[in-house]
Amino acid sequence: MTSTAISEVTLLLARARAGDGEALGAAYSAVYGELKRAARLQLRRMRDDFETTALVHEAYLKLGGAQLAAVDRNHLLALTARAMRQVLVDDARARKADKRGGGQEALTLTASIGSGDHAVVEVLALDELLTSLHRLDERAAQAVELRYFGGYSEEEIAGMLGVTARTLHRDWRRARAFMLAELGA
Repeated sequence: MTSTAISEVTLLLARARAGDGEALGAAYSAVYGELKRAARLQLRRMRDDFETTALVHEAYLKLGGAQLAAVDRNHLLALTARAMRQVLVDDARARKADKRGGGQEALTLTASIGSGDHAVVEVLALDELLTSLHRLDERAAQAVELRYFGGYSEEEIAGMLGVTARTLHRDWRRARAFMLAELGA
């Protein structure tokens, strides 16, 4: 995305915070392709029938429309990644609930945790891990959330969080160690 387009999204978000109801939709439309790519990557890792478009639209609804407080493009993408996480967690909880046919196979997320290490982590377990990690290291938890639920690369995440690629790599290693330790416990 060009710097002009990034600036346009920031201006649209400022208008949305000022009460312009159409500006939020326009800002979301400006990053829609990127959000669909992230959702597609996320859903490709999962064994589920959730559709890419449905996930992006559900995330938009989860954001709360006019109450959205995103200040720039990166913030909007981060909030949307968190909303996608919430949508998938809510879906997993609904599938697990007895009144909705409990006993069905849990919604899972196949994730590459490290070089060559593969793990299948249930969305609900991952949500609990991220909540615990957030208490210890907020930036590392954000990096994991953006990577798993947003589908962003390390370079993109470093830019979104305003840190160097090296700092992000250290955060990622710390988060990976925490998650592996918690899964092993």
